[in-house]
Amino acid sequence: MFEQHRETLDRALSAIAGRGYWSAYPESPSPRVYGEGAADRGKADFEARLGKPFPLDQPATGSWVGAERSPYGIDLGVTYPEPDVEALVAAARQALPAWRDAGPEVRALICIEIVNRINQRSFELANAVQHTTGQAYVMAFQAGGPHAQDRALEAIAYGYAAQTTSTSSVRWEKPTKGDPMVMEKKFTVVPRGIGLVIGCNTFPTWNAYPGLFASLVTGNPVIVKPHPRAILPLAITVEVAREVLGEAGFDQALVQLAVEEGQGLAVELASHAQIIDFTGSTAFGDWLEANARHALVHTEKSGVNAIVIDSTGSFKGMLANLAFSLSLYSGQMCTAPQNIFIPADGITTDEGHKTFDEVASGIAAAVRRLTDDDAKAVELIGAIVNPGVLERVEQASTLGEVVLESRAVKHPAFPDAVVRTPVIVKLTADRREVYDHEHFGPIAFVIATGSTAESLDLLRSTVAARGAITAAVYSTSPATLDAAERAALDAGVNLSCNLTAGVFVNQSAAFSDYHGSGANPAATASLTDPAYIAGRFHIVQSRRPA
Repeated sequence: MFEQHRETLDRALSAIAGRGYWSAYPESPSPRVYGEGAADRGKADFEARLGKPFPLDQPATGSWVGAERSPYGIDLGVTYPEPDVEALVAAARQALPAWRDAGPEVRALICIEIVNRINQRSFELANAVQHTTGQAYVMAFQAGGPHAQDRALEAIAYGYAAQTTSTSSVRWEKPTKGDPMVMEKKFTVVPRGIGLVIGCNTFPTWNAYPGLFASLVTGNPVIVKPHPRAILPLAITVEVAREVLGEAGFDQALVQLAVEEGQGLAVELASHAQIIDFTGSTAFGDWLEANARHALVHTEKSGVNAIVIDSTGSFKGMLANLAFSLSLYSGQMCTAPQNIFIPADGITTDEGHKTFDEVASGIAAAVRRLTDDDAKAVELIGAIVNPGVLERVEQASTLGEVVLESRAVKHPAFPDAVVRTPVIVKLTADRREVYDHEHFGPIAFVIATGSTAESLDLLRSTVAARGAITAAVYSTSPATLDAAERAALDAGVNLSCNLTAGVFVNQSAAFSDYHGSGANPAATASLTDPAYIAGRFHIVQSRRPA
């Protein structure tokens, strides 16, 4: 188990330092990559879960809970053991000492084995992610599988690197007039305590894996608390982790699952945790930051991702790129653009001058072309994840002048699926009460500003006030691009420039792109950088005369 993963760990360490392209887990679901029949076996494994209790041998009350319903119209019918919180916490604390004493290398190699086995279950996870989030199947495979696994490995590498920056022991000699003073000193990584990972509905594995593995590799037992609508992907994850830990001779209570149907469990668990990783609403993220002061708290919350259009050397390429970004998974991504700032007097393009209305209608037409064919559209936009998103889409037309209406799409394979195309609304810059907060879902605003300078000021001020995970700019002017970079630095948001081909603002690559910055209200940390690891462990020293 250990020897086969040393090379993977070394390559991951090189990747986080070099920031070039590298992926340990292929993103293609092709049989040429994962083997003939792998997709069918994964689907069968998923279907075998439906309508049955999910077996986990961990402290429980004896009751079973779970009410997941697929956005594609299927009741999953899976039930999970209701957690006995006090017993979970006690089991986690009991498991900690042996895991601490194992040391950073053993922990890292075991964590990589867990991720490797999760990778072998990627097709089962793809179906679980699809039917809890509403993602289209290929996206569910990629984002819920290999991309999430790469992020897990990235966190493991950062955690291992942080724990091994200096030696674990030294013979210390201080010269004196007589014999030198000689001491034997030992430096031990001591975990902070119990980690709590609070999952989200839309990307249950992608958002949970960094916190799960960052805590686990640094010696902390972890309780995983999924979103009530997206339990199964993380239940499978916990099952695999416990299997590997047990085989390696460690207490399976190092990773436990805590499930609920309603709300309230996260608050109870937070009172016991020393590390909390949360993805979800701003309201609960703010509550954790304000009330869980006994813990290290990392949150990723809502934001207002912005795009500034100044000019472009590829009008068609820009429109196609924006249309894809607005449509992907129905905008139900923390990285999806919402506010598109365009000068009211128009922009310069390779096709000549375009008025504001021409740019707005061009974006709308590009989205329409991309989503007009229902069978093709559903493979891109997926399904609406919850009723709150649907309600926002239906009310969006009251917010301003509609440039593109949302329409209902009939899914050819799932007739009960709730599918909607994006809605685009035209606003003026003085309508900040509308665009200055997040409208999560397939909703975008094209906003007329007095100039590109005002657009950049609005990017800076909205992100600083409300937060953002991503920002983008289109310009053929080097000076404008430099000004946009300065605005992004002021606001603390990651910036993409002139995307017109196969890279999109709402995608980030593990080992190279930082997801979030921790420098604006949308997130307190970045996935993944050294600050994300710092605080999950301490160094405790012992010394004695040689």
